[in-house]
Amino acid sequence: MRTRLKKFTQFADGLLPHETRYLLSVQQMVDPVKLEILKQIDVNCKSSEPTILYDDSIDKRKYSHLKNWIVRQLKAIDVDEEYAWMCDLEQKIHWDNINPEEEKHLLKFIRNYSHPIFNFIKFYEVVRQYRQFLLVRLRYADHQFVDHFLREYQAAYERSHLVNQQLHQATRDIIDHYAENSSESIQWEKWLSDVFYDDYLDGFNRYTALIRLVFIAFNYNKYTRVKEMFDYLDQAFADGKYYSRRILLNYYNNRLLLHTRLKELDQAEYYGKLSIRGKNYDFIFYVNNLCSLLLQSGKVDESWNILREALPSLKTTHNYHSRIGFVALYIKTLIMKGEYEKAYSYGEINLRAYEKEILRYRWHRFFVSYLECLLFLGKYSELVIVVNKYGLLDKEEKYKTRPHYLPTISWYFFLAQYQLGDLSFSRLIEQFQDCLPAQEEMNRSMFMTLMERLKKRFPQLDKRLMEMFLIT
Repeated sequence: MRTRLKKFTQFADGLLPHETRYLLSVQQMVDPVKLEILKQIDVNCKSSEPTILYDDSIDKRKYSHLKNWIVRQLKAIDVDEEYAWMCDLEQKIHWDNINPEEEKHLLKFIRNYSHPIFNFIKFYEVVRQYRQFLLVRLRYADHQFVDHFLREYQAAYERSHLVNQQLHQATRDIIDHYAENSSESIQWEKWLSDVFYDDYLDGFNRYTALIRLVFIAFNYNKYTRVKEMFDYLDQAFADGKYYSRRILLNYYNNRLLLHTRLKELDQAEYYGKLSIRGKNYDFIFYVNNLCSLLLQSGKVDESWNILREALPSLKTTHNYHSRIGFVALYIKTLIMKGEYEKAYSYGEINLRAYEKEILRYRWHRFFVSYLECLLFLGKYSELVIVVNKYGLLDKEEKYKTRPHYLPTISWYFFLAQYQLGDLSFSRLIEQFQDCLPAQEEMNRSMFMTLMERLKKRFPQLDKRLMEMFLIT
């Protein structure tokens, strides 16, 4: 059965819950067999391990027809397909190469236009270019019709364009805060919320505003409002609004991040597995977020399998932020599997190959994993050399203002010095205490996890030391 329906099964297993939910809402099937198959697809796509097998006794043409119908239905509402159509039109108009059928379609789209669409800014600009195309060809009737559309929506276009420009400024402040903690971003929260809930604005600006609000939520540990917005958007997706696979995958990844911060780990894992069901530019980034969660939940083998399957995609990515994050997780997973030599080798190879990129993009994440590997292998001298070579203690000192900060690198360094005999036990305790964050700023779960790992590897960090850091 699996062999005969392999292609259909692969297609069906790649669908997303919001896609099948929408398809069920719009279907008008008279064939009960096709409808039953569609319902089976809906059940399967909601599970990370589909359980309902497709009946191979059914005429294969029904599966083929259903697949074609699904593709047509989703393509018809896909805002990325819509954007590609607009870009193609823009090029053809610019090159005087638009054909009569394409013009007919464009004029019909303008006539039936219902504001706002997701790609309103782009569409308005295409129509504006088409207006000039018509005028120089003395097509007065069509020009008058198109000109009326442009004048009717000129104010809406100018507002959308202005919002888009302001979003860029907001993004700079928000990302600076998120990445460097060098500015504030809370001042944008109300404005971004107003943008998201403005039904008269285009969908692109509204979704962009939501993603910026996610970053603000992470910056200030404020998640209630963003969760409400995600629930609002969830229904919009189910209704076929703002749909594209790219946007849905991004939405699932952001829900993973949100539910992780809310300690709703089962939901976070569910959305994380959905986010890697398709491959795009951000695939490695989504893999990183999911595997980080899986390691946090102790699902080491599952994380390992996903990372291994993603290795071919890693080789083609040009996003060093995602690449270095992946490398750090790969090392950490090997450590948690007890394969320290493999972890060390992989870290050393990547440090030689991407030294500049590591220091620029994800130095803390990489070195936390790499130094832990050195520590657990007993390479104490090498650990001290690496920390001094790259000035990691000074870097971590500047890093301490970030949320959920733990002085992990400093602790590893002091432990290595202690093991080398350069620190006494009492001095080790003092060093640990000196860089310990304030109680109210500490992530207790992360702290206790770190201490448990160290205690297992270094039994000399006995109960007395643990009691000094007991969090009540």
